[in-house]
Amino acid sequence: MNKSDCIFCKIANKEIPADLFLETEEIVAFNDINPQAPVHILVVPKKHYENLNEADEKTLLKLLLVVKEVAAKAGITDGYRTIINTGKKAGQDVPHLHLHVLAGRLFNWPPG
Repeated sequence: MNKSDCIFCKIANKEIPADLFLETEEIVAFNDINPQAPVHILVVPKKHYENLNEADEKTLLKLLLVVKEVAAKAGITDGYRTIINTGKKAGQDVPHLHLHVLAGRLFNWPPG
């Protein structure tokens, strides 16, 4: 995918409006438009990385720190799930690295 066509790049660059939950210099967080839980926030680097395998260590650390900040800001006190899908076979629909923060319901493992 050309990053000029990437929906998450367009959201990060404010070319597409989104209700940003949190923003730092390098990362944006916003509500998923197809939530899988009562709380479902996406944490996305502003720089385009297709997936986890492309990102550098500094970016990965910043993403995880923002996840903690998102959970605190959302008032999540009873647990949350963080998911990174890498590649189509793993369920990555948008080829731009992003973390899902889900909370507000019981999560079973294995799913089902």
